[in-house]
Amino acid sequence: MFNLGEYQKLKAFRREDFGMLFIDGDNKDEKILLPKAQVPEDMKVGDEAELFIYKDSSDRPIATIHKPLITLGEIASLKVVSLTKIGAFLDWGLEKDLLLPFKEQTGDLRAGDDVLVSLYIDKSKRLCATMKLYHHFSEVSSYKKDDWVEGRVYELSGNFGAFVAVDDKYSALIPKQELSANLKVGDKVKGRVIEVTEDGRLTLSIREKAYIQMAVDAQKVLEVIDSFDGVLPFNDKANPEVIKREMGMSKNEFKRAVGRLLKEGLIEIKENCIRLK
Repeated sequence: MFNLGEYQKLKAFRREDFGMLFIDGDNKDEKILLPKAQVPEDMKVGDEAELFIYKDSSDRPIATIHKPLITLGEIASLKVVSLTKIGAFLDWGLEKDLLLPFKEQTGDLRAGDDVLVSLYIDKSKRLCATMKLYHHFSEVSSYKKDDWVEGRVYELSGNFGAFVAVDDKYSALIPKQELSANLKVGDKVKGRVIEVTEDGRLTLSIREKAYIQMAVDAQKVLEVIDSFDGVLPFNDKANPEVIKREMGMSKNEFKRAVGRLLKEGLIEIKENCIRLK
């Protein structure tokens, strides 16, 4: 039996003009081809070789000595080669590019993008890629609360927030209420672990602890006011969307930062603006 998407140790069974046929153990009922161009000159019938199994352009199982960039169930970053009507094709190190179907995409793609994907077998028994990674993470991390981690956004949910692959190995969530920046799929982020769930998944915040973050936010507010020549054209009663767009923080975070600056005597709040003193 030949296992798609995996390496197998197979035995050379018969040499043909078009390559070498291999079998799994002593099972002579099933054979798979290693193309002639990949057969080592010194290979003999009976020799064993570690080969990767996939399907060729005619959708037939075939063996290769080349090393793919991803195997079944793994997660890896692959480059988008082209976009077609059926999906995107990715370079995974083999002659035939890997299909990433539209229904398995979680964000807009362009040729040249690097995307984080897992390899799976679809209902038609073909190897395909998916950007829907939540159920493909199996490793439990050693990270603990308040550790800072790095990862990349692999999916966005209007209900939950941003799903992040930490170290491209561990699943993490930045909850919706913790998002103060407009993230998109593929963005690299740094986050602070605020919870480790029972199944080992991480919950992150992209902000510091409140007392530290307030100082950071206050400094940012000062810098933005300065960029407006000392007069910010709105105050802490502004629309939350305006605050998020201009400051990259929520209205509550902005109000806390402004309150700190006001207390320190660095600003004054007017009816429609905030001025530096």
